Amino acid sequence: MFKREKKTKFYLFGGKGGVGKTSMAAATALYFAKKGKKTLIISTDPAHSLSDSFETKIGGEIKQLDKNLFAVEIDPKKAMQEYKEKFTPELEKFEMLKGFGLDETFDFAGSTPGIDEIAAFDKFLQYMQSKDYDIIVFDTAPTGHTLRFLSLPDILDSWIGKMIKIRMKLSGIIDTFKKFLPFGDSGEDKKIGTEQLDAMKKRIEEARRILSDPEKTSFNIVMIPEAMSIYESERALQILKEYGIPVKHIIVNQTIPENPSCHFCTARRNNQMKRLKEIKEKFKDFQIKIVELFPEEMKGFKMLEKLGKKLYD
Repeated sequence: MFKREKKTKFYLFGGKGGVGKTSMAAATALYFAKKGKKTLIISTDPAHSLSDSFETKIGGEIKQLDKNLFAVEIDPKKAMQEYKEKFTPELEKFEMLKGFGLDETFDFAGSTPGIDEIAAFDKFLQYMQSKDYDIIVFDTAPTGHTLRFLSLPDILDSWIGKMIKIRMKLSGIIDTFKKFLPFGDSGEDKKIGTEQLDAMKKRIEEARRILSDPEKTSFNIVMIPEAMSIYESERALQILKEYGIPVKHIIVNQTIPENPSCHFCTARRNNQMKRLKEIKEKFKDFQIKIVELFPEEMKGFKMLEKLGKKLYD
């Protein structure tokens, strides 16, 4: 089993689009960094709003933002390109063998639905295995995207199975026709993607173990006190349970503070209070954190530090 020097803890944030996941993830990362924990925050959201939150261009390579604070934004398209560069050249050598019943297995490297997400997930796994950080925070995409993202270990397992199937088929064919193939004696057929496959397989196993360990992983559902957000959070919790991902906290964001002099604010707050009562009943088994709407826009280090203190102090 993979050993890391530090006992890294993982914080994942998910929820409906527009509920403030990125702000919560960024505030969490900054909070732990200020506490002296070496922290990495990773965005898997194609919109990459993490750069906006920190008011700093981050990009696809790990960048230090502050003392103990590092960030990276995974670019699915770039990850897919790197992925295809690893595997496609090996497969293209065997284009002439499509007639031997391998047609179905040859197209998956370039045309599998969600190949960009698979590539991004593998990148996610590589960072997850880092032994350099005390805390790793994942700012995930909106709920639907995230749940599909979390199911990708199963897809990857199937994908690896196809690669192994190709290797086995080619091995038999090449053994038979060795003398007629230009690379027949090189032994490369035995190595098609072997190193990458083995490494990926280990990453998948490690990710499953980490994501299902409540001592290491906390998936935080971020929501707002509105009907659609409640519904989507219920659905997300059910699917996370199926995948064995532990959820500790429900963060209810954007609640309107009391303001008796504003009739509109009071009406909105009254509606929210009804939804909050519903949330407390539906999610009574979880720790619920209520975060009031800030008067200022939630971006920049100063505001994120304020939010972090409200969340954890």
